[in-house]
Amino acid sequence: MREAESIIGNPSSIHEEGVEASRSLESSRAKVARELGCKAREIIFTSGITESNNLAILGYARALERTVLKEARGPSSVNLPAFLENTHWIVSAIEHSSVLECFSDIERRGGKISYADPDSRGIILPETVEHLLRKETVFVSIGWANNETGVINPLASIARVIHGHEEKHGTRVIFHSDAGQAPLYLSPHAHALGADLFSLGASKIYGPHGAGCLYASNRAELAPIILGGGQERGLRGGTENVALSAGFATALEEAGKMRTGESKRLKKMRDDFAREIVAQIPGAVVNGNLEHALPHILNVSIPNINSEYLLLALDREGIALSAKSACNAGEKASHVVSALGGPVWRAENTLRFSLGRDTTVSDVRNAVSTLVKIVGKTPSL
Repeated sequence: MREAESIIGNPSSIHEEGVEASRSLESSRAKVARELGCKAREIIFTSGITESNNLAILGYARALERTVLKEARGPSSVNLPAFLENTHWIVSAIEHSSVLECFSDIERRGGKISYADPDSRGIILPETVEHLLRKETVFVSIGWANNETGVINPLASIARVIHGHEEKHGTRVIFHSDAGQAPLYLSPHAHALGADLFSLGASKIYGPHGAGCLYASNRAELAPIILGGGQERGLRGGTENVALSAGFATALEEAGKMRTGESKRLKKMRDDFAREIVAQIPGAVVNGNLEHALPHILNVSIPNINSEYLLLALDREGIALSAKSACNAGEKASHVVSALGGPVWRAENTLRFSLGRDTTVSDVRNAVSTLVKIVGKTPSL
């Protein structure tokens, strides 16, 4: 088989080029499935985590709406905004906007939403979810590791709470997780984690932008949110991107090979980085508990500084970082850090450093010294 990037056929076509494209696509699907410990048919290729999250959450909501229509025997007897009025949904309060915006849409369509708050370490506890579950709960969405703080949530324990609730009430509650960057450093076996729906994106794991997947078990009945030719189990209309899917599969395989070594290497650098910042910058605090976090993310808050000014000053020195999620650029303060408690400035003055495969000890030392120097010259607010 040729390299995927040189294959130009449509996987849905029956001519030779189309068959070749289909074989390449299914080979990529099988590779992803092996890494996730699931069946190939449970993998739906998407354009990335945002689309995967939307398909998981809104796709399930649309499937429920279809059920309501069917039971009502025709759309004329159902008030559109009330489709989901008898359903209850739970979502972590510190999710990415691509998750939270979906739940806002569900709320507009009649669904009742409960938000699970983290503890002071940034962790969503199983007992918090258990307290929010109701007999009418149909869906729970808790991210595996937070994209701003890197704090890891105990998905398997949360899944056990959800399954216990199902057995008690004889109901079905679908469990979804936005996996983000976690597969770089945590084994992403969906069945072991207890998730019914699992969102992944290639760009978060050194793969190509514009590629990702949704793991979807048979428990979760979905309806398409992109209509067209019925590709990807009828859940995503549009010609599949053979080359990007192959790039995603390769990146996921590579992450599996490097996971243990990179986790150990980055954790030591990240911990040294945090220790030096707190020691050298008065009032600086680390957001989230580093003992329960991905090894490559460090989120800190510094009092009496302007985060945007600091980001630009660091950028001029060749150090790129962010104040919060790049997708929440309009936020004055981080909703994630705000949920951890503490003074207002803590959520407004956040800095998120990300370490990676190319990061060296020398890079970290330079970042610390540069940050200390710039903070010392930054006018107080």
